[in-house]
Amino acid sequence: MGDLTINWIIENRALLSMLFSILALIILIIRSKMHPFPALLIAGIAAALGAGLAPAEAIAAVVKGMGGTLGGVAAIIGLGAMFGVLVEHGGGVTALARYVTRGEHSGLTRWTLGIVGVIVAIPVFFDVAFIILFPLILAFAKRFSLAPLAFGLPLLAGLAGAHAFIPPTPGPIAVAQQLQVELGWVMLFGVIACVPAALIGGPIYANIALRKGWLPTGNPLQLVNNEHDPKEFDPHIAKIALGLVLLPLLLIIFGAIARPLGFSDSIFLDIIETAGLPVIALLIACGAAFFAMRPSNDEGRAALRTAIEKSLEPVGVILLVTGAGGAFKQVLVDTGAGQSLADATLTFGITPIFCGFLIALLLRIAQGSATAAMITAASLTYPIAAAAGLNQPQLALVAVAIAGGATACSHVNDSGFWLINRYFGLTTAETIKSWSISSTLTGVTGFIVALLLYPFV
Repeated sequence: MGDLTINWIIENRALLSMLFSILALIILIIRSKMHPFPALLIAGIAAALGAGLAPAEAIAAVVKGMGGTLGGVAAIIGLGAMFGVLVEHGGGVTALARYVTRGEHSGLTRWTLGIVGVIVAIPVFFDVAFIILFPLILAFAKRFSLAPLAFGLPLLAGLAGAHAFIPPTPGPIAVAQQLQVELGWVMLFGVIACVPAALIGGPIYANIALRKGWLPTGNPLQLVNNEHDPKEFDPHIAKIALGLVLLPLLLIIFGAIARPLGFSDSIFLDIIETAGLPVIALLIACGAAFFAMRPSNDEGRAALRTAIEKSLEPVGVILLVTGAGGAFKQVLVDTGAGQSLADATLTFGITPIFCGFLIALLLRIAQGSATAAMITAASLTYPIAAAAGLNQPQLALVAVAIAGGATACSHVNDSGFWLINRYFGLTTAETIKSWSISSTLTGVTGFIVALLLYPFV
């Protein structure tokens, strides 16, 4: 019996090493409060050494994984951050939000805020977009004499959904790179899943909670002379902003589906596919945003340069975490642990789409960060998806499922949870009963949409 146990351990050394390294990763992040970047590196190196790789081989796998991942996403994430600043700095974000929510009915306003959240979060990070549009939430709450959360939850669900489901935000870009799926397919299915997810987790839940009396009034933060709260706005700027946000999405989606749709080889197809390359599409979008939103004076141009430089600061952290996630994935590939995990998972009948969602959900609950949960879950799901021989649309739906798991269950270890808690002036329990439920409905709905589409692609 002892020899059988020892032989089993030896045969499954790589898989066991991977499982222990994942446990260590969670402990480092939760108990030791370590940043995900070094935690992922430590876990990856430990998994490699535990699986039997020599130290030099372990480091080589880490370097290969980081280089391969960052080579594909660094420019896209950087350009995405710059694009968001160009649209936001020109007043496009606030103008767009005020333009589409100018109705006189509170219920319609909540629905439109959900759509605004989806659109705005495509170029602008979740926390930045929320802070910019928070005065708008307070204005609606005062105008209709309702709790600020009645308008805040629809906006937040849209922001959270788009942040996880729709590139060029960092999470879905990194997942697409890890799963080796074209970004256009991720964008297409991300939009399809995000809209119903944001509406169910946002305005539909807000309407129900409002009727049931579940929404706390809180003690919202009062902002005085906020620079993002202009009294007047230009509808023309709002329309330009909408066109700019849709431009890179349409270019990338058309670039991905032009050939499957039957376009024959021609110069026209080459142009579509070239313009649809994510880096090219974002370069075009940045150029269009600069010319459409460029400041008219030297002071404005200097402020824009400063804003762009500041926008790239958090990108560095995101890239490091993304690269460390790629390194972890490469270790799983090189040690054979990923293949062992794939074989075991498929033997028990767990499909990649279920596996991706569950891993992302568990990681989200354990360590809080949606982006870190997506990157790590994609690393673990890749060998399972590869072993299953999925096509590009199926891989894209796995990416959507991962995004759904990473969106759900925002709670006390999520920085966004406390941002919402402070701005709306809620207790911890009130934040859980409102925002945590909303985020869970958003994530689970997105996963269900992916699950329903999966058999048809």
